[in-house]
Amino acid sequence: MKDEVMRELSNVTLFLKDEFSKIRTGRAHASLVESIGVEVYGSITPIHQVASISIPEPRTLAISPWDKHILNDIEKALRKSDIGVTPLNDGSTIRIILPSLTEESRKDLVKIVHKKAEEARIRMRNVREHFVKSIEKLQESGEISEDEKFKQRQIVQKSVDECNSSIETLRLEKEKEVMTL
Repeated sequence: MKDEVMRELSNVTLFLKDEFSKIRTGRAHASLVESIGVEVYGSITPIHQVASISIPEPRTLAISPWDKHILNDIEKALRKSDIGVTPLNDGSTIRIILPSLTEESRKDLVKIVHKKAEEARIRMRNVREHFVKSIEKLQESGEISEDEKFKQRQIVQKSVDECNSSIETLRLEKEKEVMTL
């Protein structure tokens, strides 16, 4: 059971890392745009599957589609997205220049970081609740003793505490990254 709990809780931290990677920090990184969906060939496809994304300068992203005919589709998708930047189309590549973050925008991003961390904590509590109910059912059906029930609950709680600690560490790191000029 411990392996199952750890696997589920590691999924929670992976979710949080993925969410944090999408938060802009003033420095360019491919994860800002790679998952934005582009309507090409009759379906919605993430940008990273139809173009290469590079970082020629610390605050600039360059998106080069493999098929130049979809350049305008990528530009349209970037304009519709909520990343708050204006793509520059030069005919073969789309450049995105990330503006410097103001103090106010950094504080807004920190609020988003807190919100994402709380979402991860909620997911973690749901995992704990699921496993605690499973343990209770096992004890009620007679498959485990009451002592074993308490041991299993302690294992689950210890794993949850470790996960909570890693969520807090990730939150603090991202907050520091956002607030760094």
